[in-house]
Amino acid sequence: VPVIYSSSYDISFMGLEKLHPFDSSKWGRICKFLISEGTLDRNGLVEPNEASKDDLLVVHPERYLDSLKTSSNVSFIIEVPPVALLPNFIVQRRVLQPFRKQVGGTVLAGKLAKERGWAINIGGGFHHCSRNKGGGFCVYADISLCIQFAFIQLGISRVIIIDLDAHQGNGHEMDFAHDERVYVLDMYNSEIYPQDFAARQYIQQRVELLSGASTKEYLERLDKELE
Repeated sequence: VPVIYSSSYDISFMGLEKLHPFDSSKWGRICKFLISEGTLDRNGLVEPNEASKDDLLVVHPERYLDSLKTSSNVSFIIEVPPVALLPNFIVQRRVLQPFRKQVGGTVLAGKLAKERGWAINIGGGFHHCSRNKGGGFCVYADISLCIQFAFIQLGISRVIIIDLDAHQGNGHEMDFAHDERVYVLDMYNSEIYPQDFAARQYIQQRVELLSGASTKEYLERLDKELE
């Protein structure tokens, strides 16, 4: 199974990233753990290219990409207010470039999955970002981009999104709200962010859990929903 990863996935900007509960260095730690456990071969990792502007324009309008040239807009999306005070060239290099690298990894995973049957991107999955709006530490809509790439370049006719993050994946849900080629199974905690009720109506298979659900309860429910 091809595993896509780059050491540049991790995001750090003078410690300010620690002001957000999201672990922006988790990708490197996950990779190191899997290698140390013998689950992953370091030599088998596939390095992705950074998503280009032309790639991003497949899903994002230019006005959205231009808005990221203002640091305050980026700080709002990643929910770290002090980032608004940083020069944008620093934000581009330390924040947005790692995000774009992960987006490239998601698209590459789609391509390799078509060729080999499976592929895993250790990063990506920015499910709170839609084509017009970022949020929840999700700047680019890599899921939507990968799916559009699959439709346009890979000859794929139908896609299922199985979103198992604790949070509702409101970004891709809005992007494919009226696209019958995309089926969404979203299993999430209904009591926490983003509570996007407008996006929920576009989930074909909605699985809502409450805080405190046990691992056993979670896995049993997931098995049932996947049948």
